[in-house]
Amino acid sequence: MNEIIVERAHPDEYETVGLLVNRLLIELFPDDDEYREPGKYVSAARYLLDSGDNVWALVAKTAIGEIVGILTLNECAAIYAGGNFGEISELYVDSSQRSSGVGAKLIDAAKQFGIQKGWPEIEVGAPPQPQWKRTIEFYTSRGFVYSGPRLYLTL
Repeated sequence: MNEIIVERAHPDEYETVGLLVNRLLIELFPDDDEYREPGKYVSAARYLLDSGDNVWALVAKTAIGEIVGILTLNECAAIYAGGNFGEISELYVDSSQRSSGVGAKLIDAAKQFGIQKGWPEIEVGAPPQPQWKRTIEFYTSRGFVYSGPRLYLTL
């Protein structure tokens, strides 16, 4: 495997972060035209990376600085969690780098980030099953416990 470095995204990397999230959404929902407008994801990445309050992006870079994976984290709070905790919103690894350890490095970096923040746990939403079974296996192999998908309400 090529050397991969994981670090917190710089605000000026918003375009790459937004485009990689867009690629993730296109893979998850290939028949949904809503995800075919990359500009809105680039804009959202710019806003969120600039704010730095409770949303962070971790990027996996090659030795020459090419971003080949991203993981976005946000801080949530709940009584059941005893206060603040982390949530992985997006995790994407370029198809050329899959099964090479990039995703595991991103998860390991997220764990370390969460420890530094004092979070008792990190959660992640489960993708649709059964077509994304490998994704669930990836997370459980990294120590996550499967407890089912989430639901959402569009406002």
